[in-house]
Amino acid sequence: MTGRSSSAESVRDFVLPDLGEGLTEAEIVDWRVEVGDEVTVDQPVVEVETAKASVEVPCPFSGRVTALHGGPGEVIAVGAPLISIDTAASGAGAGFGEPGVVVPEARGSAESGGGGNGATAAVQGSGAVLVGYGTGEGVARQSGGRRRALSADGTRTTASAAPSPPPGTRHRTPVVSPLVRRIAREHGIDVASLAGSGEGGLVLRRDVLAAIAERQSAAASAPTGAAESASAAGRAAVPLRALPAEAPEEAERIPLSGARATMAERLSRSRREIPEATVWVDADATGLLELRATLNGADPQRPVSVLALLARFCLLGLRRYPALNGRVDTERSELVRFGHVHLGFAAQTPRGLMVPVVRDADRMTTRELAAELSATTSAARAGSLPPSRLTGGTFTVNNYGVFGVDGSAAIINHPEVAIVGMGRIVKRPWVVGDEVVARPVTELTLAFDHRVCDGEEAGGFLRFVADCVERPALLLGDV
Repeated sequence: MTGRSSSAESVRDFVLPDLGEGLTEAEIVDWRVEVGDEVTVDQPVVEVETAKASVEVPCPFSGRVTALHGGPGEVIAVGAPLISIDTAASGAGAGFGEPGVVVPEARGSAESGGGGNGATAAVQGSGAVLVGYGTGEGVARQSGGRRRALSADGTRTTASAAPSPPPGTRHRTPVVSPLVRRIAREHGIDVASLAGSGEGGLVLRRDVLAAIAERQSAAASAPTGAAESASAAGRAAVPLRALPAEAPEEAERIPLSGARATMAERLSRSRREIPEATVWVDADATGLLELRATLNGADPQRPVSVLALLARFCLLGLRRYPALNGRVDTERSELVRFGHVHLGFAAQTPRGLMVPVVRDADRMTTRELAAELSATTSAARAGSLPPSRLTGGTFTVNNYGVFGVDGSAAIINHPEVAIVGMGRIVKRPWVVGDEVVARPVTELTLAFDHRVCDGEEAGGFLRFVADCVERPALLLGDV
């Protein structure tokens, strides 16, 4: 953040400061002032939005606004003029409006002379901190050769400005980030004492954080001898927690192995590689429950579960939306769509979560599918499933409603590209016609890989499944 003179020496351009975090530009959201307004030191003049946050930027000058270099919605680069201030209008002369404070030039400027903080050789800092700039290490500021000062008895006197220090005198490069300035202030760090690691010695956030860490480390390792005990007893600061005399018992450690380790790696890889998105919808499950009761009443020896019906609805939906039954071949940059459905389903077992696979589920009848899901679940819980039955799935369903929860943002079973879930079925108010009645309602969710389809296709699939839950007769058109 710099102040620089324009052709009229009393008019200064305030440029967009470095807002930290490596940001190179910001968008103007709203101006807090207009041309002709009088501003004071540290007054917020504009709100800008970066890729990380919206911040108000204070102006280091006092005077009258002569120009706004951009309007709302425009993007301003760091170091570009933001606002112009006529400092003479406030009686501050050609410089900063407070005595003894220097406004540095642009960092890295070739005209900055011997001043390491960008101040010109003729204008040196007094050590006072300029808002948003930090401080120089000079002794006084020249402003017309004379300035007001306080004498020893408190009366105001007029004195000549002190001469400039020798050209070799080093000056600190200012802190230009409001964020860095705030962090330093909150932790009691004097930024003027830091050696910046940025361009030209600029004090960056990492410099302040390093100073904080160094101070905390020094406090932790400070001696606690008898000579200090008396003074330490009177300190108001909270003492560091003492270590226990004996080490606590070690926490229980359970090896992450076998099926649990395999599932952990698969889920971790899913989070790392798949840009997933989730859509959800509530559905009236009256039709679903009535269909299940009818099927089970007609043939009690071959019962059909809610999970089996959900799976059937999904299998029909995949015919309409085949992109969700596939995977992404990253090595060849191709989307793979399968002509079969190897249906995975989440099963909780004594050995942890597993996803057994029912192969060619799309070729089974609803009762066959229900029987296979039941037998596979029993085998998984008994630990008798071969490894081949735990791999090769192309799509997964999950009835997490059995745990008494309404919804879940499920993790896709890598390398699949989608997973459907159903929450618990519970009575809730539901609008039927013009009346509100109690209906059994469930929440359906679909987590999908955004690389294989967009929201329109994912939403269409989930809406189809929800329609089948509410009006199962619709599926007859696809059987």
